[in-house]
Amino acid sequence: MKLLMVVSNDNEDVESLGTAALLTRAGFDVFKGTFQQGLTIHTAYGTPYHADGKIPSDISAFEGLIIPGGKYVQAIVDEDTQIKDLARTFKAQDKYLMALCAGPRFLMQADLIEGNFTCYPGAEKDQKRGHYLKDQKAVVDGRLITARSAGSVYDFVFAIIETLQGKEALEAFQKNIAY
Repeated sequence: MKLLMVVSNDNEDVESLGTAALLTRAGFDVFKGTFQQGLTIHTAYGTPYHADGKIPSDISAFEGLIIPGGKYVQAIVDEDTQIKDLARTFKAQDKYLMALCAGPRFLMQADLIEGNFTCYPGAEKDQKRGHYLKDQKAVVDGRLITARSAGSVYDFVFAIIETLQGKEALEAFQKNIAY
């Protein structure tokens, strides 16, 4: 199963790299795509890595979109059109939307959250609809999967695995990583 992760300078390290690494280990093909000029990304804490490529215009190969949080969200969310338009396209095609920490702000500003969700405390300020579950580490509501913070990465990944691959796959993954 192929997932598209939006990566940008100042993504939160563990939310982007940790999530991608764990999902890859669980058998997902995670394409780390960027809208930025070059492919070199520097995380919020300075870790350099390379995106797999530019965000493709054809998303038919992907089952879902992952939007990590980090310092970049506050810097670009209000003016952004690219991430929001990409999320709208995924939603229109009935694909999964997955975001954590401040990442759900893109979905909130695009008015794509209708049900239950969670996010970093304070990031819910862009909420137009839906029900904010502030004490939940990860929330699944249909094809929307959200998580609260960098400290919730495992919960986020577990929710993705269980939702997209099933409970048995999640149990096997947890056993494999000695969770």
